[in-house]
Amino acid sequence: MPYIVALTGGIASGKTTIANLFAQLGVPIIDADMIARQVVKPDTPAYQHIVAHFGQHIVLPSRELNRAKLRNIIFNCPEQRLWLNQYLHPIIQSETQQQIMQFHTPYVIWVVPLLIENQWHKYADRILIIETSQQVQLERLQKRDKIDKNLAKNMISSQITSEDRRRYADDIIINDDQTADLSQQVTQLHKQYLKLSQKII
Repeated sequence: MPYIVALTGGIASGKTTIANLFAQLGVPIIDADMIARQVVKPDTPAYQHIVAHFGQHIVLPSRELNRAKLRNIIFNCPEQRLWLNQYLHPIIQSETQQQIMQFHTPYVIWVVPLLIENQWHKYADRILIIETSQQVQLERLQKRDKIDKNLAKNMISSQITSEDRRRYADDIIINDDQTADLSQQVTQLHKQYLKLSQKII
């Protein structure tokens, strides 16, 4: 099993940007968000369970889940968000472990937005935190998801604070709009992770 570097950070902190830089170096990327989409495809057990819980109004004509509608529900109702997380997270984690075990590379990057909140940090060998200011987060999130400021604030506040997240960090990358050396930082960490992975072989 490869050395596991968990990459996490607040919503819209730029996790995908950093993960893509690692991918350019040939590092496999395991993305928890992508897995979350895979396990709720139409007609999967998880899909059927979620539709039974929330109702047919969260289903698009294409039969895919209406993610925008579901997002509005769970980020305005903590009880519904808790229900969905408690149901989906064990399924996502099981699939994640299966995917990681398929790789025979020195290490993998495991992108997990809610790594700390879900207490999944215990499955990682090392934790890389991506940080940015809350103002930059807010602007990116509104632009990316085409949502209003209140929903964006609710989404950000549903996660732990940057200060709490830092307590778990082995490495930190600041990814604000002024950062010009992201590629260089990733390359340096890549060399470090290759050395660390050799120690456990």
